[in-house]
Amino acid sequence: MRHLFFCIDGHTAGNPVRLVAGGAPPLRGGTMAERRADFQARFDWIRTSLCFEPRGHDMMSGGFLYPPTRPDADIGILFIETSGCLPMCGHGTIGIVSFGLENGFIHPREPGQLTIEVPAGLITVRYQVEEGRVAHVRIRNVSSYLFARDIVLDVDGLGPLTVDIAYGGNYYAIVEPQPGFDGLDGMSARRLVELSRRVRQAAREAVEPVHPLIPTIRGVSHVMWTDAPRAPGADGRNAVFYGESAIDRSPCGTGTSARMAQLAARGRLRAKDSFVHESFIGSRFTGRIEDTAEVGGYEAIVPSIEGSARMTGFNTIWVDREDPFWAGFQVT
Repeated sequence: MRHLFFCIDGHTAGNPVRLVAGGAPPLRGGTMAERRADFQARFDWIRTSLCFEPRGHDMMSGGFLYPPTRPDADIGILFIETSGCLPMCGHGTIGIVSFGLENGFIHPREPGQLTIEVPAGLITVRYQVEEGRVAHVRIRNVSSYLFARDIVLDVDGLGPLTVDIAYGGNYYAIVEPQPGFDGLDGMSARRLVELSRRVRQAAREAVEPVHPLIPTIRGVSHVMWTDAPRAPGADGRNAVFYGESAIDRSPCGTGTSARMAQLAARGRLRAKDSFVHESFIGSRFTGRIEDTAEVGGYEAIVPSIEGSARMTGFNTIWVDREDPFWAGFQVT
């Protein structure tokens, strides 16, 4: 049996985004969180087929557009990437919104803004169109918070390492420069992947964060290595690890949200402060703390993230069950 998928490929700040504009499976569920669970249970082969080799690669990510389950939303998004079916993806949202608007797959009720239902909750988006192209997108993300601070991990090759665990739509182990980690200068992506696997495993053994309102969101999925910025005008730099072998080429939207939540909890950012975040390749997102909030007893922030995306082409992909690698594969 051959399954066809029409995709719009592109990138947000350097990290790939694949909008699957044709071929989305019908999903059960009264919320996008329930639809995510149904997709994971019945259709995860679509994710692995489209994101893993030979049709994807270690950094591949993207998503599907769905009708929302609630009347106050314009559209629903289900995210896919090599690491799984994420509750929220910032760079993915920027790319999917840009490609969807530019190709007529998204029809906002009010030009210039959207309300989007994602598995992690409800987000709002403002965007600006210039000469028929979406010039930039700003996401008002889900409430983000510091879950735990000063967790000491025993990491092979690094020794004792102190991390914070923060949530910005996914849970991050955040590593700041310290003995054992001098910073990102001189660190290759390959070395970061090797160390990140160990840090994530140690963090998972030490603590299991669970979202107090959405218990299906749990566990440390990403590792963020932080440093001072290289270029003028930026406030921080990062390299985010996800999946089994990926270093985010963008500054990471949920990661930037988690980082701002951590800095706010530690008194290093305040409401209405901006935070320009630099990625491993030098691309940028501009974050801002829009408001304060509370999430199940945790003090939280409401972050926003601004960035831009570019399409690179249309891609019709078929998945043939007679292909020995129809479900994709990874090499680690």
